[in-house]
Amino acid sequence: MTPKIVRQIAELREEIAAYRRGNPDGQVGFVPTMGYLHEGHASLIRRSAGENGLTVLSIFVNPLQFGPNEDFDRYPKDERRDLAVASSAGANLVFMPSVEEMYPEPMRTKVTVSEVTERLCGASRPGHFDGVATVVSKLFHIVQPDRAYFGLKDAQQVAVIARMTRDLHMPIDIVPCPTVREEDGLALSSRNVYLTPEERKQALVLSQSLAQVPGWIEDGMTEAELAVRIRGRIRSQPLADIDYVEIATYPDLKQPAPDRPLRDSNVPLLVALAVRFGKTRLIDNVLLFPSEVK
Repeated sequence: MTPKIVRQIAELREEIAAYRRGNPDGQVGFVPTMGYLHEGHASLIRRSAGENGLTVLSIFVNPLQFGPNEDFDRYPKDERRDLAVASSAGANLVFMPSVEEMYPEPMRTKVTVSEVTERLCGASRPGHFDGVATVVSKLFHIVQPDRAYFGLKDAQQVAVIARMTRDLHMPIDIVPCPTVREEDGLALSSRNVYLTPEERKQALVLSQSLAQVPGWIEDGMTEAELAVRIRGRIRSQPLADIDYVEIATYPDLKQPAPDRPLRDSNVPLLVALAVRFGKTRLIDNVLLFPSEVK
């Protein structure tokens, strides 16, 4: 089925309202993206299509979440490819607004989620999560979905959106979905297209390092010891430039007890990293639950 393309907020609202009028018990699923879709996005769309009567996909490169020296102007775009992925995965409506449609006048309002945004990408990209929370809040108010689907490759973003939704009593279920990877382990990302062949080869150190984390935790490492071990493993690749390697409790993203072995944790742990290869910044993580840690 070919999804309907909608570029205006008023038209999207009418399409969703018409669906709800005709399907009083129907559920609306929502997958917000910045486009240049890959199998990770497709997996979110398929899950939404399997759990809801109507699936809305948004494609919007949000300028608010890019810093002054980041890659907003060169963020990859391919509308035809995106629509093909959306169609094959089962999206019903594809919302593709312009910047002028989403921000018809300068924003005087922003959404800030404190504490969970202060570490990891929030520390190295000031203002990023204000932009994310603001645009997602706008999209939630436009679409008014029953469920919204987000990939755990950006686990901090999931934590931020889930906290915002709870704090503001938005009647939306946030559905976290597993990270999708290439056959060799590299986490799927729209930014992977920027990597040179050698950078991509060396970037495999990210997933390879994370794959060793459960064993290192079982060996009794503390937070500091684990961070040192991961950094050493990543630095074995000469093109790797580490932004951060962090271990945090999840989803509150607090620092674990520094001198306590991580295997004794009674809460989920997020081991997250951000590393640049050339001009391309990649993120990856592993989320471990108590039953897996012990």
